[in-house]
Amino acid sequence: MSSATDAARRVEEQAQAGADGSVVHASTLDNGLDVVVIPDRRAPVVTHMVWYRNGSADDPVGKSGIAHFLEHLMFKGTTRHPEGEFSDAVAAIGGQENAFTSYDYTAYFQRVAKEHLGEMMHFEADRMTNLSFDESVVGPERDVVIEERRMRTDSDPDQQLSEAMDAALFTHHPYGLPIIGWMHEIEGLNRDDAFNYYQRFYTPSNAILVVAGDVEAEAAQALAQEHYGRIASAPRPQRLRPQEPPPRAARRVTVSDARVEQPLLRRLYLAPSTLTGGHEAACALDVLAEVLGGGATSVLYRKLVLEKAKAVSAGAWYFGSAVDQTRFGMTAAPAQDVSLDDLEKHIDDAVADFIAKGVDEADFRRATTRLVADMVYAQDSQATLARVYGSALAIGESIADVQQWPARIAAVTPEGVMDAARAWLDARTAVTGRLEPQ
Repeated sequence: MSSATDAARRVEEQAQAGADGSVVHASTLDNGLDVVVIPDRRAPVVTHMVWYRNGSADDPVGKSGIAHFLEHLMFKGTTRHPEGEFSDAVAAIGGQENAFTSYDYTAYFQRVAKEHLGEMMHFEADRMTNLSFDESVVGPERDVVIEERRMRTDSDPDQQLSEAMDAALFTHHPYGLPIIGWMHEIEGLNRDDAFNYYQRFYTPSNAILVVAGDVEAEAAQALAQEHYGRIASAPRPQRLRPQEPPPRAARRVTVSDARVEQPLLRRLYLAPSTLTGGHEAACALDVLAEVLGGGATSVLYRKLVLEKAKAVSAGAWYFGSAVDQTRFGMTAAPAQDVSLDDLEKHIDDAVADFIAKGVDEADFRRATTRLVADMVYAQDSQATLARVYGSALAIGESIADVQQWPARIAAVTPEGVMDAARAWLDARTAVTGRLEPQ
């Protein structure tokens, strides 16, 4: 292993300055752990995050939900620290902690006073390699996940629609599987499933440590070397994912439920992500989503809500931060006495009119200005900065990609937005979802 001095020198060599002058330091320990330090000295606080390059899309076939289940088990104690000791330590110093699982990554974080950074690293490094898998813990925690699914999905018609639409959009790719897992597969998860998944993915070479806050890069690197550097290295696991074939048919999904009070219409289109389509295409889709559905001045809101009074809400979104192909979505809630059939027709007409006439210059400028401003405002939050960099690095982007995003958005042209609209907004290959009272 390299010395703390050598490690600190490597941090300086890989420091990168953002457009705002801020410096983000990146290095890699000898065992493969990537370390990113984002200095922010406005308050004596640090956000400590560990990101693993695996999520629900990496669940083995027939074991959906295992990534999320393991996230739960990570709070159940290690061979060195019993259940609750880590969380109690965070609470005792007035800190915050949590974790989350996405399709492409799983992350754990604590926000504490800066003098406790080493303690957080000690606990987090410990559960990276010494997690306990006692049967007395695994079974009851699986029951907790089962109940979570019952409450959040099986009891919520809106979530049932989202789940069904994802499964229809991704007929082959695991993005079509729910992050929490299908109920019948969650019920079959066992200790060996969790242990094998942990052994494969929870290694230094598959992880990224992000520290944002009131800390010097050299000091954070030295602490990382002390606590994480002693963990044995292992090869980074490959992500073995079947890719989605080109869509060739429109698909329709309807959820009818007596609990539905407000009907909804949704549309999902298969679209390229930043990694599959490139930055230029992804940024054009970002702007397209903002123009079409990014608030009260957007095309869909203006036409459907303000001008025609066919909807009480309307919006669009795009999530380009994904390893594989992703989603472009639209949603609208009909006004009283407006049918979903009528609303769908007006959405299709609005999109067709937009494609025929092109993007309005004022709409385009508002959208790009708002997107760049949102990124600037995100820098005001230490925790948000840690998430922005961590999520990008976890899917395979670089620090430079994060820092260049505002400039890339500013470089998008109206022609690029219209090219994206014509290429991807095709209802003939989309998934249309309807949520309606029974």
